[in-house]
Amino acid sequence: MKKVLIGIVVIIVLGTITFTAFRKNGNELKFRTEKVTKGDIVATVSATGTVNAVTTVLVGTQVSGTIKHIYVDFNSSVKKGQIIAQIDPATFEAQVEQAGANLLSAKANVEKAETALLDAKRTFERNRELFSKNLIAKSELDTSETTYETSKAQLSVAKAQLAQAEASLRHTEINLRYTKILSPVDGIVVSRNIDMGQTVAASFQTPTLFTIAQDLTKMQIDTNVSEADIGNVKIAQAVEFTVDAYPESTFKGSVWQIRNAPIVVQNVVTYDVVIKVDNPELKLKPGMTANVSIITEVKKDVLMIPNTALRFRPSEKTKPPDKGPGVWIIEGGKPKRIGISTGISDEINTEFVSGEIKEGQELIVESQGKSKEKSRTSGPRMF
Repeated sequence: MKKVLIGIVVIIVLGTITFTAFRKNGNELKFRTEKVTKGDIVATVSATGTVNAVTTVLVGTQVSGTIKHIYVDFNSSVKKGQIIAQIDPATFEAQVEQAGANLLSAKANVEKAETALLDAKRTFERNRELFSKNLIAKSELDTSETTYETSKAQLSVAKAQLAQAEASLRHTEINLRYTKILSPVDGIVVSRNIDMGQTVAASFQTPTLFTIAQDLTKMQIDTNVSEADIGNVKIAQAVEFTVDAYPESTFKGSVWQIRNAPIVVQNVVTYDVVIKVDNPELKLKPGMTANVSIITEVKKDVLMIPNTALRFRPSEKTKPPDKGPGVWIIEGGKPKRIGISTGISDEINTEFVSGEIKEGQELIVESQGKSKEKSRTSGPRMF
């Protein structure tokens, strides 16, 4: 009987100890931690933009007519002064011939006026001599003088008409030359907006026939950077970007221009940051969408704190911490907050500047166990 009682007591003691242990473990908070490490941090400004040729020339026509010949197509390489299309010149050739005939007529009228002036001058001088000898009346002298002055005026009119005819001929010759559409630059035809037999009208505005990119080995990206980030962007900063056509490739460039004109869309203000890019392999094509990262600052071999540690708070019941960034460590089985100073940040880590932590120290990034659902990890704001 005595042995049975001792056995019962032992069972009760062991059960009590086991229950207490399980109860304690069930209420104990568990935390996932990450270490403070050393490494490089690259601060970037993200933006999207469109790849464009540095210089794009719109080629139009200054005369109206029907397209008779097209000598180039999409992606054709062209040289400055090369004929790329021609408007039917028949009408303009006829205008040149007509203007030439008008010029000949004007020249003949000048010769005729010069002859008439010479005759009028002779008559006037003869009558003046006769009048001095009282051989003719004064009215006859006046008439000859009037005829002489009129002939001089008619010669001036004829010369003006000659100049007008010469200008008209030059104008028609220029229009005839404009029927040949020439490339204004060396480059590549990006687009062709006309077809054989199409009629183009240049009455009100110059129609665009071709778009020529001057040099596709040099491209630029026009990006929209938000007003919150534009203060960190500087000329000559390095840039990395990707395009959907080559998702595994990272292209490089540099900031070339920061334009001051704001772009406002639905009350969102952005600024155009122009990025220069080399394109020796011609992989980048005009119109591609680029996902851009502008490298604003680089810190090498610095202590790094996980961004999740800066956002961690033990629970919603935790009193608001002191102002400024801070992290939580485990001390005596409980979380303890340490205020710190931080520097630049990327998407994963933030530079540690000062505070009571050191390399290799464990920082709480997440609560686990029963209180996990009560733990709080705020958004982009740091505590």
